[in-house]
Amino acid sequence: MINILRAILDAVGVKIEQSSLKNVLKPPFEAADSFFFGRPIVTDRYPHIRDYVDIKRFFITVVVAMMPCSIASIYFFGWRALAIIATSYAFGLAAEMVFAILRKEEITEGAFVTCMIFPLILPPTIPLWMVALGIVFGIVFGKEVFGGTGRNIFNPAMVGRIFIAVTFPSTVTTSWYEPIKGAAGGFVAYTVDAVDAVTSATPLIKYYGSGELSNYCDMFFGNVSGSLGETSKLLIIIGGIFLMVTKVGNWRIPVSYLATVAAFSAIVNAIAPGAFAPPAFQLLSGGLLFGAAFMATDPVSAAFTGWGKWIYGFLLGILTVLIRELTGYVEGVMFAIIFMNIFAPLIDQIVILLGSKKAKKV
Repeated sequence: MINILRAILDAVGVKIEQSSLKNVLKPPFEAADSFFFGRPIVTDRYPHIRDYVDIKRFFITVVVAMMPCSIASIYFFGWRALAIIATSYAFGLAAEMVFAILRKEEITEGAFVTCMIFPLILPPTIPLWMVALGIVFGIVFGKEVFGGTGRNIFNPAMVGRIFIAVTFPSTVTTSWYEPIKGAAGGFVAYTVDAVDAVTSATPLIKYYGSGELSNYCDMFFGNVSGSLGETSKLLIIIGGIFLMVTKVGNWRIPVSYLATVAAFSAIVNAIAPGAFAPPAFQLLSGGLLFGAAFMATDPVSAAFTGWGKWIYGFLLGILTVLIRELTGYVEGVMFAIIFMNIFAPLIDQIVILLGSKKAKKV
């Protein structure tokens, strides 16, 4: 099967090279080729690599890590979740392709991750046209205006999500449903509206509205309302561990992020228990775990130095708790990540300068 696919791609590649539409067809073709086989580029002398696993496969590993959450989104909220994901990919890759053609470059690898993250942090009942608008806005204004992947200072999925939250606030504050009940769950329904669905606020909205704490077990396994991919904390943890084991994700940011949220929320909860939620609730509610595993670790927009990652995660934790508790936006993760994206280069620069001064003293 692999040999057949390789032969087909080679034949298509020859046709594209001979075609008058080469500049238009080559970017999507190279994206498909490297998705299945990587880039066949190795050094011809030492030091050399043993495989041609490139940055595209690096990002595809992140997509694979999110697959459990993607499948679970269908189980919890019906097959419409797949339609939301497909819409994100269709319009996101289309936007990416337009810029690739204009710049005469390949479709950048980051689009595959962005188009997966974005739908998983959206409400299950969001209109598909809103999904299309949000992903295009995120890619264009979160990445392409800065020059494309590697030059962007913000996480594009977060830019699109904040755009939706600010432009259509009612959609992300009132359109919440509990997961579909039954052994087969959403696998036998298109949407939560097609069954005896129960409207329910997310655990964060409930807590900050009435002080009600949701059941921790339900929050851990995903039996609560929430965004498509953020409900099951168990599956998020599995995906995050997969990234750590494969060394695609660095453990410093999520560990420092979650540890800071736990420690800081424990302190402020002890001081003002009526105003600040307890640590376990902070960790299991909203998109904290999903953000820590898949968004805060973005290699482009996050800090890249060792000590910078620790500082970055620490400040993320402080900001998340403060934004959740002291502002009108109960989900502080997306705003904390975007805010810290701005300061990531400064953090790395300070770490490098301090390191160089210490080396000179030695």
